[in-house]
Amino acid sequence: MVAILLATVVNGIMKRSIPNEIRNAQGERLDFAYQGGSPDNSTLVVIGHGITAHKDRPMLIELSNALSRHGIHSLRFSFSGNGASEGKFEEFTATKEVGDLGSVLDALGDWHVGYAGHSLGALVGVLRASQDPRIHFLISLAGMADSAAFAKREFSDVTPGAGCMWEMPQFPLSRALIDDMNRIGNVVEVARKIRVPWLFVHGLADDVVPPQDSRDLFAVASEPKKFVEIPGSDHLFPEGHATTMANAVAEWISELKR
Repeated sequence: MVAILLATVVNGIMKRSIPNEIRNAQGERLDFAYQGGSPDNSTLVVIGHGITAHKDRPMLIELSNALSRHGIHSLRFSFSGNGASEGKFEEFTATKEVGDLGSVLDALGDWHVGYAGHSLGALVGVLRASQDPRIHFLISLAGMADSAAFAKREFSDVTPGAGCMWEMPQFPLSRALIDDMNRIGNVVEVARKIRVPWLFVHGLADDVVPPQDSRDLFAVASEPKKFVEIPGSDHLFPEGHATTMANAVAEWISELKR
């Protein structure tokens, strides 16, 4: 993995830094956007998107804006094969995305890092946080708990390698993805290993990832933890609901610092 850093160096020690380029273990460049907070705030939230998405989903931009208003830095990125990141979409899997997230963390300097993931990106966060102490707090937005159940529910009528996701030809469904999601299955037992503060936010009108996924993870999460339910919000936290979600996240992180 390769990362080129713009670093702040104090007495020869690398301190907080923002990369000008991030590449994953496959050498693929990952597209990202940094949004600054208060100069004296060392907290940075890495933000990962869900399936068939990218770093500039409106709800994720709203989240970055809310964090910035609270003085919190953020870095949104697109997983390989998505958005403007390099790589082929049909080669992405949740396991590869866990590696991508690791490459992003490798590229950061001395930040107090948290991770906020949406949907499949939240499941990626569970897998990464269970093995990576560099994630100091975790945020699951409409978070997926059971990737095998999701694959069966959403794609059982699509032939991997021949069909596409939700009738969108730009998003071919690969056998690699289905096999990986079936192998991972339910991450509730993995979640038991996580010992960092954890926030869950889920819309109660979500018909893509049911709120029960977040409830199952919340039940086994260690303290401190919090579950915010947003009545009427669907999976993508549309306008209005996105503001509610983003403010809840920013306020929760601000409370952690006290």
